[in-house]
Amino acid sequence: MVGKGSLNHNSREFYASNVDPSRSHLNIEFCHEDIRTVYHELFDDAQERFNAKQTRNDRRIEDYYKKICSSKQEKPFHEIVLQIGNKDDTGINTELAETAKKCLTEYAKGFQARNPTLRVFWSHLHMDEATPHIHIDFVPYITGSKRGMDTRVSLKQALAQLGFKGGTRSATEWNQWAQNEKQALAEIMLEHGIEWEQLGTHEEHLSVLDYKKQEREKEVRALDTTIAEKQAQVDKIERTLQSVQQQVVDLDGIENVSVKKALLSDKVALPRSDFENLLSAAKQYVVYRRQEDRLQGLLDAANAKIKQMEGIVSELKQRVTALVSDLSNVEFWHKQELDKIKSESREVRCENLMLKREQKGLMNLLRRHGIDPAKDRTREQERDER
Repeated sequence: MVGKGSLNHNSREFYASNVDPSRSHLNIEFCHEDIRTVYHELFDDAQERFNAKQTRNDRRIEDYYKKICSSKQEKPFHEIVLQIGNKDDTGINTELAETAKKCLTEYAKGFQARNPTLRVFWSHLHMDEATPHIHIDFVPYITGSKRGMDTRVSLKQALAQLGFKGGTRSATEWNQWAQNEKQALAEIMLEHGIEWEQLGTHEEHLSVLDYKKQEREKEVRALDTTIAEKQAQVDKIERTLQSVQQQVVDLDGIENVSVKKALLSDKVALPRSDFENLLSAAKQYVVYRRQEDRLQGLLDAANAKIKQMEGIVSELKQRVTALVSDLSNVEFWHKQELDKIKSESREVRCENLMLKREQKGLMNLLRRHGIDPAKDRTREQERDER
């Protein structure tokens, strides 16, 4: 289960009504770190790099931990709670309590290695409540982010970096990851002789159409990402182009060039310094014009590529829609076929029952007239053998 996370409760800074303090010495503390220290360890360098790029003070981040605490999208940390069985089969006073403790201990010790993007800072095994269970608190984070700080808090992206990509409404990154962690615990349990009885948690395998639909959706997301990258390149080119266009020649300097007409000739004479300024301005103009033409070409090519990709995305989205429609039709057809099979099965059972009743009635009728079919068959077999 997912908990809100009460760090003081987990470390027994206070005791709830369901805790037996006389057993608290049996608890195990796997990890106990201050969350602010963990935030400094994970994010201080990224925060410094981010702030160095800002030109406005109001965009600087002074305390990343406080920023996340006030965020509406992310939480400063997440907590999971795991136990095996319940108070009736693995409770504190049962034979399996110690085995459950060993399984949970092994699971907790391997959690960080399995989940490198979920930084554990608080982890406790409780043996002073009804059933052995563990609390694991962690900070989900990603590196190499293109948005905001390059290292930042993100549960969705942290799970994605572990290989869990969101699909259907029920197959979210969190649900896929949670199922994988349950399986990891189940494998440890099996080594200790406990089999996982899945009560309402087993999901049927994806049908072929479901699989195809998810694959198309992955392709669409990948193309959306590529389009966003290309759009960023276009924005960069446009900014560079605008910068080039803003670099103009010093017209005031050229207008003030002193020109004198040569005697008995159409040529003009001007001071060497003015000539050099005019020559430099002409060269700059040629360079800027060529650079502008090249950037315009890159911009046109990038826009054409984006149009092409948008067309591909549109086509894929249509295919996904068609697959969803096909899936609905197949599910409807399967339901009809299943109803038909159930109906036919009921009719066959009824007919079979009627035949059995008729057979029984005929046997009784034959016996009343002194005929025993079973004995007759036995005599016939003996005669055939002779």
